[in-house]
Amino acid sequence: MVSKRKLSKTDTSGEGCKTDLLSRCPETKKSRISDKEKTSACAGVEDEGIFEELLRTSGIILKAGEGQNEIAVDQMAFQKKLFLALEKHPTYPGVVKQFIRGLESHIKDRNQFKNCLLPCTPIRTEGSRTLVHSYCESLIKLLLGIKILQPAVITLLLEKIPEFFFDIVGTFGTNFPRLIVNQFKWLDKLLDSQDLVKKLMQMVGVSPVPIQHDIITSLPEILEDSQQSEVARELSCLLKQGRRLTVPILDALSRLDLDAGLLAELSSQVRQSAMTIVPSVKLEDLPVVVKFILHNVKAADAVEVISDLRKSLDLSSCVLPLQILGSQKKLKSQVQASSSMSQVTTSQNCVKLLFDVIKLAVRFQKDVSEAWIKAIESSTSAPDHKVLDLIVLLLIHSTNTKNRKQIEKVLRSKIRLGCMPEQLMQNAFQNHSMVIKDFFTSILALAQMFLHSAHPAVVSFGSCMYKQAFAAFDSYCQQEVVTALVTHICSGSETELDISLDVLTDLVTLHTSLLMRYATFVKTILDSTQKLNPCQIRKLFYILSTLAFSQRQEGSYIQDDMHMVIRKWLSSTVPSHKQMGIIGAVSMIGSVALKRNEGDGSLLERPELNSERDGQLSTLLDLVGFCCEQTPEVLALYYDELANLIEKQKGNLDLQLLEEFGKSLVEDFPSDFVVDLNPTVDGSFFFPVKSLYNLDEDESQGAIAINLLPLVSQSELGRVTDGMSNQSKRVVSPICLSPSFRLLRLYTGEQNSGSLEEIDALLGCPLYLTDLEVEGKLDSLSKQEREFLCSLLFYALNWFREVVNAFCEQQDTEMKGKVLTRLQNITELQTVLGKCLAATPGYVPPPATFDSEALEAIPSINAAGPVRKRNGKKKKTDGSKAGTADRSQADDSSGGNQPDSELSELEKTAAEKEAGNPMAQLQSYRLYFRELDLEVFTVLHCGLLTKSVLDTEMHTETREVVQLGPAELCFLLDDLCWKLEHVLTPGSTRRVPFPKERGHKYIGFSHLCQRSPKEVAMCVVTLLKPLCNHIENMHNYFQAVVIQNRGVEDDPELNIQEHQLMSSCYQQLLLTFRSLFAWNGFSHLENTDLLRSALQVLADRLKPGETEFLLLEELISESFHYLLNFHQSVPSFQCAFMLTQLLIAIAEKPMAGWKKEKMASLAKQFLCQSWVKPSGDRERGSQFNSALHTLICVYLEHTDDILKAIEEISSVGVPELIKSAKDGCSSTYPTLSRQTFPVFFRVMMAQLESSVKNIPAGKPSDSSEVQLEKLLRWNIAVRNFHILVNLVKVFDSRPVLSICLKYGRLFVEAFLKLAMPLLDYSFKKHRDDVQSLLKTLQLSTRQLHHMCGHSKIRQDLGLTNHVPLLKKSLEQFVYRVKAMLAFNHCQEAFWVGILKNRDLQGEEILSQASEGRDSDEEDSAESPAEEPSGSGTEASDEDGAAGPGAPSPTGP
Repeated sequence: MVSKRKLSKTDTSGEGCKTDLLSRCPETKKSRISDKEKTSACAGVEDEGIFEELLRTSGIILKAGEGQNEIAVDQMAFQKKLFLALEKHPTYPGVVKQFIRGLESHIKDRNQFKNCLLPCTPIRTEGSRTLVHSYCESLIKLLLGIKILQPAVITLLLEKIPEFFFDIVGTFGTNFPRLIVNQFKWLDKLLDSQDLVKKLMQMVGVSPVPIQHDIITSLPEILEDSQQSEVARELSCLLKQGRRLTVPILDALSRLDLDAGLLAELSSQVRQSAMTIVPSVKLEDLPVVVKFILHNVKAADAVEVISDLRKSLDLSSCVLPLQILGSQKKLKSQVQASSSMSQVTTSQNCVKLLFDVIKLAVRFQKDVSEAWIKAIESSTSAPDHKVLDLIVLLLIHSTNTKNRKQIEKVLRSKIRLGCMPEQLMQNAFQNHSMVIKDFFTSILALAQMFLHSAHPAVVSFGSCMYKQAFAAFDSYCQQEVVTALVTHICSGSETELDISLDVLTDLVTLHTSLLMRYATFVKTILDSTQKLNPCQIRKLFYILSTLAFSQRQEGSYIQDDMHMVIRKWLSSTVPSHKQMGIIGAVSMIGSVALKRNEGDGSLLERPELNSERDGQLSTLLDLVGFCCEQTPEVLALYYDELANLIEKQKGNLDLQLLEEFGKSLVEDFPSDFVVDLNPTVDGSFFFPVKSLYNLDEDESQGAIAINLLPLVSQSELGRVTDGMSNQSKRVVSPICLSPSFRLLRLYTGEQNSGSLEEIDALLGCPLYLTDLEVEGKLDSLSKQEREFLCSLLFYALNWFREVVNAFCEQQDTEMKGKVLTRLQNITELQTVLGKCLAATPGYVPPPATFDSEALEAIPSINAAGPVRKRNGKKKKTDGSKAGTADRSQADDSSGGNQPDSELSELEKTAAEKEAGNPMAQLQSYRLYFRELDLEVFTVLHCGLLTKSVLDTEMHTETREVVQLGPAELCFLLDDLCWKLEHVLTPGSTRRVPFPKERGHKYIGFSHLCQRSPKEVAMCVVTLLKPLCNHIENMHNYFQAVVIQNRGVEDDPELNIQEHQLMSSCYQQLLLTFRSLFAWNGFSHLENTDLLRSALQVLADRLKPGETEFLLLEELISESFHYLLNFHQSVPSFQCAFMLTQLLIAIAEKPMAGWKKEKMASLAKQFLCQSWVKPSGDRERGSQFNSALHTLICVYLEHTDDILKAIEEISSVGVPELIKSAKDGCSSTYPTLSRQTFPVFFRVMMAQLESSVKNIPAGKPSDSSEVQLEKLLRWNIAVRNFHILVNLVKVFDSRPVLSICLKYGRLFVEAFLKLAMPLLDYSFKKHRDDVQSLLKTLQLSTRQLHHMCGHSKIRQDLGLTNHVPLLKKSLEQFVYRVKAMLAFNHCQEAFWVGILKNRDLQGEEILSQASEGRDSDEEDSAESPAEEPSGSGTEASDEDGAAGPGAPSPTGP
């Protein structure tokens, strides 16, 4: 039976073999098969029978078709059995040939060949105890392990490869050449490895590229150790022949174990080839190339190699499939969509492999890690930074713990400089989330650290990291993000609180359903609300309300907790708790009262749910109303919160639910605050009642008035008889006048589609006030009467402000005129109020904002503020004119190039505006005025008409209804600047580390905080045209003033006041432009269109109608030229400073060469201009010094040759100052006076030290010309340093000494680090230049040594703190020069003398005279051949070594 089965099987296989053989022969040869061939075919059948029989007896059963060959014994057992069967066979060794022929015959069928190349399937026969391993090698691999078969099988396999040259994958989807080559890998023993490798390399020479690729990449697993060097050389030679095989060759070379010598010989040549193909290599081959480059990099050239690799690597090629996928989602074809998804997965996997390669290199090669950091650090421009850089920094941070501090420092620096914008980080998360997810721990740590930063850009970057991580990662990471944000909120840090709440607000808006999973974590913030201010409470309850009411059933437990907390707060007697209760309640009301639309499935409710919602709303409204009606401040807060809710959710609230409350409001306001207008008012009041500011005098019938003075009197009386008040009656207070009107007009506008016709009578109706002609009458009034008058004016001003807020957008011409008149009324009332406040020290105004801690905290702060200003301002200012600059310049904690930036621009200029602008007197009381809405600034579209024109050309009676006047313009601009400075964060701003008043920064910005910075910026962009009109009017006005006053000394007082008012407007206009264009949001890609539209407005002023199709760079240039034209008319130094800052903000997008020249020229022009006030006094003071500091920095940073500019100021301007009178100034630089000299000196020293750091250090490879050029630059720098240091002999004030000691040390350290290597290598070629350089520096270091002695004599702690570090640097300088001489074999030129301690003027310090006996040696040491130092082997505490002598001319 067995023989029959065997015969039938062999017959069948023989027929298959025969058929296959015939099918592969040409048709012309089929009819010519000779008998010999038939005989051979029959022999083949017999051989195959032997082949199968031996395999079967040894344990392998061959399978035909798709089934894999089966093995029933262990692999080693099979090989041993087969070997013994062959060796003991009667026909051995002939049986081996028969066996091989049988194998050859068997693998002619491709399916059978495939089975022989694929792993065998292990089986267990019944009763067998032999354990078979779960994985078994292929039949061919097992045969190659038998030494008597190995040579013949290798030959057979190699002969089979050419069959697949043009059919690599084949019709069966199998890559046969790759499978064949894989059989040679990891063989236990190769009998003739040399022959195999030789044949494989020959095969590489004739094979198609894919087969070459497979053979080359398999070589490292085939070669023996002794063959690797020889093959590596062959592969490097093959690399020169073309780029087609570069990737497989690099893959092979990176896995070969080569000796150091050969590796060094091959690496440079091969690496160059690798770097060449990086930009064009396929994405799937990129990891191989990068691996080779990083694996073979040397420490010496690591930075250069990594820098080149950074430039060549571009991950944008793997972003394209994502974009394809996005477009395919819109297509209906599932085939296309699945194809795109497959492409995306492949790309992401390749990128993952690439970063795995980088990760291995960074972890195990310290040089690669440090080189990558240095390469990123050395890139300075924003376009040079890529997504790759950010991901690599995250990779190093997560991989190498030792480099984490360095990575954090680099990231902070790059973010501050704008080199790594948030858009870059967003691209990294969106396109490479699979890679970045591995670094989540580092991302979380960095985000937490960034939120502690003092720089707004870094804080913003950290918040963006949180948002992107939440959106891109899985649920575990999302939970960790939420937990981290809650931790920040509960930490108590003001900035962390704000930014974390903002992040949660964004997340709840964009990912409500996702954040709902973690609502339990967010709810825990309710336990830490004592650390939150009202603005933060509002954000928190918006978040919780959105989560609680977005999905009714899931959020019900949050609703219960919120109800409990709000009830507890509302029932509290603590004002701050009641505040929080009202804010939380109104937030819940807003969520409950949202319109329910059919588009949102979660909001589609049944009638029972609607009734439940109405019940919740009614309960909340009743609860809050009951808790508020007896306390005016709390009731006013309730009104304001409801008004803010209506404004924020405009069009989204179901106002039917609020109709009951709205009706009561419409009824209560007239009954509480409005009365019929009567000629006389009955009652006893502090002052006689008079109707003022009536704009509707023609309408005598049915006229109304605001019952202000009687209400204020009643309120004052109510304070006295507080205990007699009826608790059951609702309190009517003037405090609620403005808040209730705001709520009324927003409610009315919402009900009537924006129309205010129902309440337009309130715009023109008069107020019951009193006679406001207070000039000369205030002294006769009592303190109570003066305070009453001040309160009355505050209430009137706040009423007018709310009226302007309400009606500013009305299009009716008559109403527009009334709004302008109300603005005039505001400026007039502010003038009166300023006089009253001056006569009422210690007065605390009534509150105007109620959503803040102002109720308790602000009066105590601000009550003293204005008093201190009035009583002590003049004395303080006069005394500080000379000393403020000194104190500010002596502060060594601030950087040399940074002005004092703790105060805002408006605060800096407030004191200087105070004299000419009555509004400036009210700066301290700004928080007691109602906030103006952004819509008010649409009034700026009106033109400007100055007082002088009005007096001469217009009739007096028409003046009140004409265009915007300068006082009103100044009022509006002042408020606009204040708002923009609060909300539009510039890129270079630093947060004050320890804010003085926690939580007060939001006071007065409640409405503004409802808008995002982008919305505010868009609003300002729409105002740019009228703002340009106004600034051009200012320009024309001051040019006319210059022409009119040229040669005329007649300056009447009225002209001075008008000049100051117009100058203030000019400065505020420039500040408005600067706040807009310096906004850091313009660096984000999504705001590019907004920036373009803003620049287009400016450019259109020069080229009307031609700017629509200009490129962004062209728009920047045109805008720069437009603003540059205003430099001719700036009236004050502060305006010049603002214009410079504005031009820098424009030019930095980006800063071109010609713009730098313009900026340097403009800054120098302002420095060379004499700035005199209209009164004739020279401008001075701390604000002037701060602006001057910045302007000098701008000049030196933008000039072509900073060393030349410093030399010009120090050798031209300073000598002129020294020769001038005591109060004089330099004729070339009029801004340089004795008061401003410390400012100039600090900037010049700091910029000199900074500039020499940019001179490259000397290298041995530098040519003689390069060395000479560097020496020349150092010569100029040292000469400037010598001039500046010697100025201390003339200007020996403490600030100047402190600056010199600090920056003198830094200069010497820079010289040691950068100049001394240059001197090492250039000493022999340029000995005279080196000698001259050292001799000049000698004089400066000696003077520094004298300063150290002077500081100790004066026992000034601020100065002596610098001495130890300076002396250490001077001592290092001594020995470094000695080392330089030794390096050049000139040791005999070095000698040391005794340098005595002297004061600034060079006189010997007498206390050391007894220890300085060798005074003659000291005198001889002052010869030109000496080189000084700071300190050496000291004879006493005050002595120091003289230092080395300079090399003698006769040295070698």
